[in-house]
Amino acid sequence: MTKYLIELLPAIEIGVHLHSTPYNWKEKLESAVQAGCLRFDGALKGIGGCPMANDELVGNMNSEWMIDYFERNNQLGKLNKEALEESFKYSVGDICIK
Repeated sequence: MTKYLIELLPAIEIGVHLHSTPYNWKEKLESAVQAGCLRFDGALKGIGGCPMANDELVGNMNSEWMIDYFERNNQLGKLNKEALEESFKYSVGDICIK
C-alpha cells in the first residue's frame, strides 16, 4: 500500500506510523524503506501501542531502533543527538506533575 500511494501521489510526502514487536520491527521498517518511504513516525522507548491488537508486546515502533537502523545504513538525516538524549530523561520512570 505504501509503494502504491507514493507512486500515485508523487507530490505528497507519504509517511508511516508503525506498530511492532521486538521481533518484527526490522522487517516492517525495511518494507517501508523499500517502498520508497522517507518519513517515519516512532516513539521513544516504543511507548504507547495498539490496544486493539490483543497482544501486550505490540507497541509503537521504538525510535531508537529506527535511528540505529538508519545510521547503520547511512540513511539518517540531520539529528540533534543532544536533544534526543535529553528527551530520554522524560521517557523513563514516572513523571510527576504537581
